[in-house]
Amino acid sequence: MIDEEATKVPAGVAVFDAHVHLFPPRLFEAIWRWFDAHAWSVRYRLQAEEVVQFLVERGVQRMAALHYSHKPGLATVLNRFVAEIARAHPEVVPLGTVLPGEPDASAIVREALGSLGLRGIKIHCHVQKMGADDPRLDEVYSICSEIGRPVVIHAGREPANPAYGLDTRALCAAQKIERVLQRHPNLRLVVPHLGYDELADYAALLDRYEHLYLDTTMAIAGYFPKPIPIDLFPGRAARLLYGSDFPNLPYAWDRELQVIAETRLDPATRHALLYGNATRLFD
Repeated sequence: MIDEEATKVPAGVAVFDAHVHLFPPRLFEAIWRWFDAHAWSVRYRLQAEEVVQFLVERGVQRMAALHYSHKPGLATVLNRFVAEIARAHPEVVPLGTVLPGEPDASAIVREALGSLGLRGIKIHCHVQKMGADDPRLDEVYSICSEIGRPVVIHAGREPANPAYGLDTRALCAAQKIERVLQRHPNLRLVVPHLGYDELADYAALLDRYEHLYLDTTMAIAGYFPKPIPIDLFPGRAARLLYGSDFPNLPYAWDRELQVIAETRLDPATRHALLYGNATRLFD
């Protein structure tokens, strides 16, 4: 695939990137070292303020800022960090995180969604080493359901990597997300990467559960071996979100935007996917 990057979002197209990572400098640098050693070479090594500037200059109007905590005590620091960035940049829609099961996890989530004004909670099953249906997550789900904020949870099996120190294919499965949705029927749940690689299973879950959402991050970029699942878009467009995973990408920042532009979607469907659904979900 040709990997030339555009300098701007196409004229007249509104874009809400639902999957952008913002971390403090030392943590970003540690993440990039991990990627260098175990995954891919990150193309855009930009610090948080530079990430926001890069995307805004290219016409991205809004972005959901995601991060995740891998040890007790870190979530509060990260949540306050992203809240400060959002106060300075109205384009940033900040989400918080928590390490489920850590001391005061409920208080951390309530602070994030309360006084800090964050718009949801991010969980990463691979990094935090727990399946989506782990009982330690129930208090997070319950608080988010109560307050009416979504949970973004990397619960797909890929990218599987032994460097996580566990078998992500055994840890993650679409059936676990179904159990969560059955236990918490009012919870709005976003699974990134279209649930890769269980694409058909997640498409079926979209049809059964009205509060499940998927984002496109990396799944339609042609980077992973399975075909780009563009057949998902027309019938389920109301609960699909465009996401990029910027800046931790091995390819051009707008590759998925190019794929979407080349897909024959009607204007209303394209607007919902690129902007409208995320605005409704996070606002």
